[in-house]
Amino acid sequence: MTSLKRILLGEQGLVVIFAVAFVIVSLTVPNFLSERNMLGLLQSVVTIGIIACTMMFCLASRDFDLSVGSTVAFSGMVAVMASNASGSILLGLLAAALCGGVVGTINGVVIARFRINALITTLATMQIVRGFALIASDGRAVGINDPGFYQLALSRFLGIPTPIWVMGLFFIVFGFVLNRTVFGKNTLAIGGNPEASRLAGVDVARMRIWIFALQGIVCAVAGVLLASRITSGQPNAATGLELSVISACVLGGVSLAGGRAAMTGVIVGVLIMGIAENVMNLLNIQAFYQYVVRGLILLLAVLLDNLRSVAGRQRA
Repeated sequence: MTSLKRILLGEQGLVVIFAVAFVIVSLTVPNFLSERNMLGLLQSVVTIGIIACTMMFCLASRDFDLSVGSTVAFSGMVAVMASNASGSILLGLLAAALCGGVVGTINGVVIARFRINALITTLATMQIVRGFALIASDGRAVGINDPGFYQLALSRFLGIPTPIWVMGLFFIVFGFVLNRTVFGKNTLAIGGNPEASRLAGVDVARMRIWIFALQGIVCAVAGVLLASRITSGQPNAATGLELSVISACVLGGVSLAGGRAAMTGVIVGVLIMGIAENVMNLLNIQAFYQYVVRGLILLLAVLLDNLRSVAGRQRA
């Protein structure tokens, strides 16, 4: 029993849970393993997966960002509106990246320089940015004029939709940054002990600003792909996305207390979130019950994080 508990709470525990759940679902849910459903499942987690790459850095440095859903919606709308106005998809993409980067940088500066709690700061920007999206669109969806914009989400490479390739690329790049670069090691060091990191020569404030700026830019990428997939800029898009992303990261072993993160765990956490929603859709479970399941997954994620922290202290 003790060895089983150690496995489940260790780094390989989530992989074991995922493997068991995947086998059970494959055997019990009709059409789950079909190619169409697998591609649909991966496409459904593209937004969560992309943003989880940088939310992992936020959580690992003892911060978090509740404004990601609003930033995704706003950036997607900016991309569509700028593209329509200029007739250039490229300018729309650059405008979205700029807006996302500005939102992320503002979050980082307020949190790092003015020392305002991340919860309050990002809760405020969540409301402000969502408000800007509603004001800019007068509360209505903004249609896409250039059919080429649709191809950002509809195009395929080797039979796999482009957004899935983008998500996979982000997993590889940010996994490398976390494990193989000074930036990643400093992020984990800050999360482990900010004061010790500062004394060791790490510019903690600047690091936190960079992390939030990256978060904003990545949200812009996700927002553009989402707008392309739903064929319009929607001011109410991605509502509640922040909770799904945080749930995926914490399920994947990223500590809410900071200092611990692994990209492989985050990938599994994202897939668990996607499988749970996919299975509920295949079984025709009403949307009202799906809210309950998402809440339970978030609660389970926090409980697992607490158990991992206790187990880590006992081993120490």
